[in-house]
Amino acid sequence: MSPASLFPLICIAAAALVPLIWLIGTFNGLVVLRQHVRESWSGIDNELKRRYDLIPNLVATVKGYAAHERQVLERVVAARSRAQGSLGAPSSQARDENELVGALRGMFAIAEQYPDLKAADGFLRLQKELSNTENRIAAARRFYNANVRDLNTRVESFPSRLVAGMFGFKIAEFFEIDDASVRLPPANAGKIDD
Repeated sequence: MSPASLFPLICIAAAALVPLIWLIGTFNGLVVLRQHVRESWSGIDNELKRRYDLIPNLVATVKGYAAHERQVLERVVAARSRAQGSLGAPSSQARDENELVGALRGMFAIAEQYPDLKAADGFLRLQKELSNTENRIAAARRFYNANVRDLNTRVESFPSRLVAGMFGFKIAEFFEIDDASVRLPPANAGKIDD
Protein backbone atom coordinates (compact mmCIF):
# COMPACT_ATOMS: atom_id res chain seq x y z
CA MET A 1 0.00 0.00 0.00
CA SER A 2 1.23 3.40 -0.87
CA PRO A 3 1.34 6.24 1.68
CA ALA A 4 -1.30 8.06 -0.33
CA SER A 5 -3.74 5.16 0.06
CA LEU A 6 -3.08 4.97 3.84
CA PHE A 7 -3.93 8.62 4.38
CA PRO A 8 -7.75 8.14 4.26
CA LEU A 9 -7.50 5.22 6.70
CA ILE A 10 -5.39 7.30 9.10
CA CYS A 11 -7.92 10.15 8.88
CA ILE A 12 -10.82 7.81 9.62
CA ALA A 13 -8.96 6.24 12.56
CA ALA A 14 -8.06 9.69 13.94
CA ALA A 15 -11.64 10.89 13.50
CA ALA A 16 -12.86 7.91 15.53
CA LEU A 17 -10.05 8.06 18.11
CA VAL A 18 -10.21 11.79 19.00
CA PRO A 19 -13.82 11.68 20.30
CA LEU A 20 -13.06 8.48 22.22
CA ILE A 21 -10.02 10.07 23.86
CA TRP A 22 -12.10 13.16 24.71
CA LEU A 23 -14.87 10.97 26.19
CA ILE A 24 -12.40 9.03 28.35
CA GLY A 25 -10.64 12.22 29.47
CA THR A 26 -13.89 13.97 30.36
CA PHE A 27 -15.21 10.93 32.23
CA ASN A 28 -11.97 10.57 34.21
CA GLY A 29 -11.97 14.31 35.00
CA LEU A 30 -15.50 14.05 36.39
CA VAL A 31 -14.51 11.03 38.49
CA VAL A 32 -11.55 12.95 39.92
CA LEU A 33 -13.75 15.92 40.80
CA ARG A 34 -16.35 13.69 42.43
CA GLN A 35 -13.61 12.07 44.52
CA HIS A 36 -12.35 15.52 45.57
CA VAL A 37 -15.86 16.39 46.75
CA ARG A 38 -16.09 13.16 48.76
CA GLU A 39 -12.63 13.63 50.25
CA SER A 40 -13.29 17.23 51.24
CA TRP A 41 -16.62 16.23 52.82
CA SER A 42 -14.75 13.74 54.99
CA GLY A 43 -12.55 16.66 56.10
CA ILE A 44 -15.66 18.54 57.26
CA ASP A 45 -16.92 15.39 58.96
CA ASN A 46 -13.65 15.00 60.90
CA GLU A 47 -13.77 18.59 62.13
CA LEU A 48 -17.42 18.28 63.13
CA LYS A 49 -16.61 15.15 65.15
CA ARG A 50 -13.84 17.10 66.85
CA ARG A 51 -16.42 19.75 67.83
CA TYR A 52 -18.84 17.08 69.06
CA ASP A 53 -16.12 15.65 71.31
CA LEU A 54 -15.40 19.07 72.87
CA ILE A 55 -18.99 19.98 73.69
CA PRO A 56 -19.64 17.54 76.60
CA ASN A 57 -16.57 18.86 78.45
CA LEU A 58 -17.62 22.44 77.80
CA VAL A 59 -21.18 21.76 79.01
CA ALA A 60 -19.84 20.04 82.15
CA THR A 61 -17.59 23.02 82.89
CA VAL A 62 -20.41 25.54 82.46
CA LYS A 63 -22.76 23.33 84.51
CA GLY A 64 -20.29 23.48 87.40
CA TYR A 65 -20.60 27.26 87.54
CA ALA A 66 -24.11 27.86 86.20
CA ALA A 67 -26.11 24.80 87.20
CA HIS A 68 -29.42 26.69 87.27
CA GLU A 69 -29.06 27.48 83.53
CA ARG A 70 -30.26 23.94 82.84
CA GLN A 71 -32.51 24.84 79.89
CA VAL A 72 -29.63 26.41 77.92
CA LEU A 73 -27.33 23.47 78.64
CA GLU A 74 -30.01 20.95 77.66
CA ARG A 75 -30.53 22.84 74.39
CA VAL A 76 -26.80 22.50 73.62
CA VAL A 77 -26.82 18.77 74.43
CA ALA A 78 -29.95 18.16 72.32
CA ALA A 79 -28.58 20.17 69.39
CA ARG A 80 -25.29 18.25 69.60
CA SER A 81 -27.15 14.94 69.50
CA ARG A 82 -29.18 15.98 66.45
CA ALA A 83 -26.11 17.31 64.63
CA GLN A 84 -24.04 14.25 65.46
CA GLY A 85 -26.79 11.95 64.20
CA SER A 86 -27.37 13.92 61.01
CA LEU A 87 -26.12 11.89 58.07
CA GLY A 88 -28.25 13.35 55.32
CA ALA A 89 -27.54 15.78 52.55
CA PRO A 90 -25.28 18.78 53.24
CA SER A 91 -28.30 21.10 53.43
CA SER A 92 -29.90 18.93 56.12
CA GLN A 93 -26.67 18.64 58.03
CA ALA A 94 -26.08 22.39 57.73
CA ARG A 95 -29.46 23.04 59.36
CA ASP A 96 -28.52 20.85 62.32
CA GLU A 97 -25.08 22.42 62.58
CA ASN A 98 -26.56 25.92 62.50
CA GLU A 99 -28.87 24.97 65.37
CA LEU A 100 -25.89 23.67 67.34
CA VAL A 101 -23.91 26.84 66.73
CA GLY A 102 -26.90 28.90 67.91
CA ALA A 103 -27.17 26.81 71.07
CA LEU A 104 -23.45 27.23 71.74
CA ARG A 105 -23.79 30.99 71.31
CA GLY A 106 -26.55 30.95 73.91
CA MET A 107 -24.32 29.02 76.29
CA PHE A 108 -21.45 31.47 75.80
CA ALA A 109 -23.83 34.37 76.38
CA ILE A 110 -24.77 32.78 79.71
CA ALA A 111 -21.08 32.28 80.51
CA GLU A 112 -20.56 36.02 80.15
CA GLN A 113 -22.73 36.49 83.24
CA TYR A 114 -20.37 34.41 85.41
CA PRO A 115 -16.98 36.08 85.96
CA ASP A 116 -15.59 33.02 87.80
CA LEU A 117 -16.49 30.82 84.84
CA LYS A 118 -14.99 33.22 82.30
CA ALA A 119 -11.72 33.19 84.26
CA ALA A 120 -11.57 29.41 84.83
CA ASP A 121 -8.60 27.78 83.11
CA GLY A 122 -10.61 24.77 81.96
CA PHE A 123 -13.30 26.93 80.41
CA LEU A 124 -10.78 29.20 78.71
CA ARG A 125 -8.90 26.22 77.30
CA LEU A 126 -12.08 24.59 76.00
CA GLN A 127 -13.33 27.89 74.59
CA LYS A 128 -10.04 28.39 72.74
CA GLU A 129 -10.08 24.81 71.45
CA LEU A 130 -13.67 25.23 70.24
CA SER A 131 -12.73 28.49 68.54
CA ASN A 132 -9.83 26.77 66.77
CA THR A 133 -12.14 23.94 65.75
CA GLU A 134 -14.68 26.42 64.35
CA ASN A 135 -11.89 27.96 62.26
CA ARG A 136 -10.92 24.51 61.01
CA ILE A 137 -14.55 23.75 60.14
CA ALA A 138 -14.76 27.01 58.20
CA ALA A 139 -11.57 26.16 56.27
CA ALA A 140 -12.84 22.64 55.53
CA ARG A 141 -16.18 24.08 54.40
CA ARG A 142 -14.43 26.48 52.01
CA PHE A 143 -12.35 23.62 50.59
CA TYR A 144 -15.43 21.42 50.17
CA ASN A 145 -17.47 24.19 48.54
CA ALA A 146 -14.61 24.95 46.12
CA ASN A 147 -14.57 21.30 45.07
CA VAL A 148 -18.36 21.29 44.72
CA ARG A 149 -18.12 24.42 42.55
CA ASP A 150 -15.54 22.74 40.28
CA LEU A 151 -17.60 19.56 39.94
CA ASN A 152 -20.86 21.43 39.34
CA THR A 153 -19.21 23.62 36.70
CA ARG A 154 -18.05 20.54 34.80
CA VAL A 155 -21.38 18.73 35.19
CA GLU A 156 -23.36 21.74 33.94
CA SER A 157 -20.98 22.97 31.21
CA PHE A 158 -21.20 21.96 27.60
CA PRO A 159 -19.88 19.58 26.24
CA SER A 160 -18.88 17.79 29.46
CA ARG A 161 -22.56 17.94 30.39
CA LEU A 162 -23.18 15.26 27.77
CA VAL A 163 -20.73 12.86 29.42
CA ALA A 164 -22.04 13.70 32.89
CA GLY A 165 -25.59 12.92 31.77
CA MET A 166 -24.58 9.68 30.05
CA PHE A 167 -22.81 8.36 33.14
CA GLY A 168 -25.10 9.74 35.86
CA PHE A 169 -22.89 12.45 37.36
CA LYS A 170 -25.03 14.84 39.42
CA ILE A 171 -24.38 18.27 40.83
CA ALA A 172 -23.35 18.28 44.48
CA GLU A 173 -24.83 20.41 47.27
CA PHE A 174 -22.87 23.22 48.86
CA PHE A 175 -22.44 23.19 52.64
CA GLU A 176 -23.78 26.63 53.49
CA ILE A 177 -24.33 28.50 56.70
CA ASP A 178 -27.54 30.28 57.65
CA ASP A 179 -25.95 32.93 59.85
CA ALA A 180 -26.96 36.16 58.12
CA SER A 181 -24.38 38.18 60.08
CA VAL A 182 -21.57 36.22 58.44
CA ARG A 183 -22.97 36.97 54.99
CA LEU A 184 -23.17 40.74 55.51
CA PRO A 185 -20.28 42.87 54.27
CA PRO A 186 -18.21 44.60 56.94
CA ALA A 187 -19.71 47.87 58.16
CA ASN A 188 -16.95 49.96 56.56
CA ALA A 189 -16.82 48.08 53.27
CA GLY A 190 -16.66 50.40 50.31
CA LYS A 191 -15.97 53.51 52.38
CA ILE A 192 -12.90 55.54 51.61
CA ASP A 193 -10.99 56.97 54.52
CA ASP A 194 -10.70 60.75 54.49
